[in-house]
Amino acid sequence: MNESNIKEAYKTIFESHGHPSLEKHIEKLIELDAYLPYSSTFFCITNTQDLSFEYISKNTKACLGLDSAELQTKGMKYFWSRMHPDDLEKWLMALNELMKFTLSEIKEEDRIRMSYTWNYRFKNGNNEYVNIIQNTTPLEFDSTNKPVIGLAHYTVLSPEIKLQICASAKLLNDNDEYETVYFNNFSQKLLSAGISNRERDIIRLLALYDSSKTIAEKLNISANTVDTHRRNILKKLNISSTGELIGMLKMNKNLI
Repeated sequence: MNESNIKEAYKTIFESHGHPSLEKHIEKLIELDAYLPYSSTFFCITNTQDLSFEYISKNTKACLGLDSAELQTKGMKYFWSRMHPDDLEKWLMALNELMKFTLSEIKEEDRIRMSYTWNYRFKNGNNEYVNIIQNTTPLEFDSTNKPVIGLAHYTVLSPEIKLQICASAKLLNDNDEYETVYFNNFSQKLLSAGISNRERDIIRLLALYDSSKTIAEKLNISANTVDTHRRNILKKLNISSTGELIGMLKMNKNLI
């Protein structure tokens, strides 16, 4: 997909109403940046209303070998153009699903307490792709209470680490603890051609029962057959345990 067409293709992400003001937020963050040590992370203030960066921290140069002033001048479209082409569509799907989840499942008064995380590969100043894990917290909302301006923290990891494209949403609860309310892996889908109908049945029942014997009775097959299906499912989905699979199912209703 051409980066210039991203906003048009994903209108629900970038369309907003109203004109929030961020002067005080930006002023304080710029003041803080001068005192922060150099590290493998940097931060930006993102504005999806006009696809710009309100501010980019000094660590960008150390992390990516790219000039922060140039990134800020060229804006989000230039940033997108440096993302790995194989990750771009999955990343957009992740943003779209996170936005839909927020608008349909999160109360308006709770949206300021949300935090979103996703990842992708990005071409640095040496023209090498590195992994970036991005965590964004909303700062301002438009007149329809849709998040449009956020504080984004970026952690840069070695390209040797193989990461699948995932997205999650966390809500700061009444105990001031973040709890995961959404998770999705956009690099692997359960309803792929590699998953048989019987394996789908097993997956659905795993979300309700943890015993192979119980699942076997429900499907009128042997417990050994259920165990064989469970091993095959884990292998096909490239996950390590049934517990991990159940966790994915509980956090994302769309997987099955």
